[in-house]
Amino acid sequence: MALTIHQKLASIVEEIDRKGFAELVRLSVLKKWFDKPGRLIAFALWIAEKATTGETPASEPEAALLAQARALLEDIQARGDLNPRAMRELHGRLEAFQSDYRSLSWGQVRMVHSKALLLIEDALTICLRHPDDPRLGYKLAADYCGHYDARYGRNLNGPSRDRVQEIAELIARREADEIAFPHGTSILG
Repeated sequence: MALTIHQKLASIVEEIDRKGFAELVRLSVLKKWFDKPGRLIAFALWIAEKATTGETPASEPEAALLAQARALLEDIQARGDLNPRAMRELHGRLEAFQSDYRSLSWGQVRMVHSKALLLIEDALTICLRHPDDPRLGYKLAADYCGHYDARYGRNLNGPSRDRVQEIAELIARREADEIAFPHGTSILG
């Protein structure tokens, strides 16, 4: 019998508890889950919402962009559907805020000053440009959950455990809604 997505995510949490870390690639189990229509956009918006409530902003411009993102997400929830024009405007402001690149010997590297704003930008990219690309959902999950620890490198460790658990809970709620309302599940989650 094949393991469910819940069992696979639970095994990631158990591995973190047992070994102290798990490889980021373990989150690739989400790709198949994102194949069902609406799930990827709902997940992206959920990640964007999570990103707006994280760390204290380092600067006034960052705080203003986080406030704009919160307002947009609240508007989307109130409307019950996406607002592409407002999403594109915010996406452009987010790209402009972190538009510094540094040339290294192997190419250009984008300088990211705010992980939260990058998560929101990537979530909006999914909603606006790639709503059917499960690979981007996996990448967004990996960026949200991934954590650097000198003992393990960048993978699933420390605070990653709780984030993987949060994703498992989101998936359980979404699947329960899909069963309870088979023709009425919103793309917003």
